[in-house]
Amino acid sequence: MRLINVHTLKLESFIDEESAPKYAILSHTWGQNEVQYLELINYRPGEDEERLDWRKIHLTCDQAKIDGLKYAWVDTCCIDKASSAELSEAINSMFKWYQKSDVCYVFMPDVQPEDLSAETGFLSSFRASRWWTRGWTLQELLAPERLVLYDVHWDVIGEKPPLVNSSGSHPDLMADITSITNISSKVLTHDVPLSDIGIAVKMSWASTRTTTRKEDIAYCLLGIFDINMPLLYGEGAKAFRRLQEEIVRTSTDQSIFAWNGRECPDILAPTPANFAQSSTVVPRKRTGVDVEAYQLNHKGLSITLPV
Repeated sequence: MRLINVHTLKLESFIDEESAPKYAILSHTWGQNEVQYLELINYRPGEDEERLDWRKIHLTCDQAKIDGLKYAWVDTCCIDKASSAELSEAINSMFKWYQKSDVCYVFMPDVQPEDLSAETGFLSSFRASRWWTRGWTLQELLAPERLVLYDVHWDVIGEKPPLVNSSGSHPDLMADITSITNISSKVLTHDVPLSDIGIAVKMSWASTRTTTRKEDIAYCLLGIFDINMPLLYGEGAKAFRRLQEEIVRTSTDQSIFAWNGRECPDILAPTPANFAQSSTVVPRKRTGVDVEAYQLNHKGLSITLPV
């Protein structure tokens, strides 16, 4: 795991998140010209610092210093994506990295301060932020213990816990975020662990989100389902099937089969979008009845059900 020293903007390496010192972590949506690993390695003060991509790195580091932290992690430049092994390890570890962070800064450059001051326009503007639509930001919302949201000028919108708007004009920001994401406030604040939430419900959270690469709609969900698996860029939509196969191997929650899509004859869903109507599906716990093991094979699903 590499972290940015916020005082020098140099990368320092640590074995894993357990051995790393306290650090801040950035959650954002990627632009067209993000600062990459080699660009940070070759950084010289004063070069291209007015670019938004550099600006958010400086804002992250400056905020970390204010918060008394020496290190920060930014996905665009702390991973050497030229190494497939490193990229695979990073993506499989990313949920834990956000979870172990001291604080997560959410940068929303498409949210303007004037929107926040207008009572009637706040939710529509906040809801329209691109941050709510991307696959990767789902785990970045769920994993951190402490999360602070910033607008285009790096002014605080709100934080969890508690998710209260800094201006006081929108005290029910938690309800707004629940409305946007359809995720219970108790899950957002970790009062209810992810392990207590059914597979279909968690899939429904991702049903409206998108990723640039088809494979990433599966890879961005690995930590949410506590799954580790190799990355195979080029496999396309097969990645989501492979994720579901791994979930079936490790879980007895049959709500993974509770999806809609008549156009698909398969037992497994083709995309998370097929779980859009599954947000209320709760696995039934039958007292005194053991859940029979089931498995997928080349012929289909082998399962025993009560009649």
